[in-house]
Amino acid sequence: MKIIKPTYFDTFRCIASSCPDSCCKEWDVLVDADKAALYRSLPGSLGDRLRQILKDEDGETYMTIEDRRCPMWREDGLCRIQAELGEAALCKTCRDFPRLTHDYGDFIEYGLELSCPEAARIILSTPDPRFTTEDVPGGEEPEYDALDMEILLRTRETARGILADYSHSTGETLALLLLYAYRAQAELNSIETPPVEDTDVLLNHAKKYARYCNHMEILNFFRGLDILTPEWRERLESPSPVMWDNRHRILARYFVDRYWLQTISDFDLVGRVKLAVISCILVRLLGGDLIETAQLYSKEIENSIENVETILDATYEEAIFSDVYLWGLLLP
Repeated sequence: MKIIKPTYFDTFRCIASSCPDSCCKEWDVLVDADKAALYRSLPGSLGDRLRQILKDEDGETYMTIEDRRCPMWREDGLCRIQAELGEAALCKTCRDFPRLTHDYGDFIEYGLELSCPEAARIILSTPDPRFTTEDVPGGEEPEYDALDMEILLRTRETARGILADYSHSTGETLALLLLYAYRAQAELNSIETPPVEDTDVLLNHAKKYARYCNHMEILNFFRGLDILTPEWRERLESPSPVMWDNRHRILARYFVDRYWLQTISDFDLVGRVKLAVISCILVRLLGGDLIETAQLYSKEIENSIENVETILDATYEEAIFSDVYLWGLLLP
């Protein structure tokens, strides 16, 4: 089995009380069964407190929040469980975050999640991340078709190359990424495609058919999703659009790396690329510090399965997310 990870993966260290946000705020924490049993068996005041805040719902156990924060989060910014019992006593969610694991059976990809401020800083400060590959014992027979995964791996490399080509503006590059998604989708669906056209020809075609879309319509759509924090609602109500810059390419690269191969589950590559492009557009529209905005976006959207699925559905159902309107937001 192969282990694939960006070189910055092992450099991540939680900055604890120095973090400008916290993974101990806003959301209920899923607790794995082993740790839930441990917490409920603990003696003393720590065990009493944990028994108060653990709840069972739909066959899962959660640690509920109080006043927008985990009750185990101390005033000094440290976790009471870790402080009293050590890191090994943390539940899997807290121990792993913000590390991502995508297990495809015969290979695993690791990454970092943008919703952590320190991970966001690392990701968006690395314009051309390198990846390491390690062979380790184990693995399982993959459930996917080998040819389909080969197509996804190869086309993802092409998508990375598109984002790394600085001969076009960032907006034009994102438009080319979206156009390429249809070619990659066709190949995945075993549909013959015409020869590749010159990128300038493709962009001229997109500019010809691009239609104006009021960016407020994009913001209105996101206001209708589940909102976790008052900070996010305020940002959606008071946007401060900025110009495209090269860091938006890095953001797009993050989305490509995270979501492209997940297409193996349902073959919806175009929807995932639109999700990436729409996310970059939203982060640009909201403005402010890009790392801070992208981190808050991820916390609100990527950490909500419901929100992600709503956007994926909307890429086919909402006119504002049609190609012509997205081109209008991307191209001068």
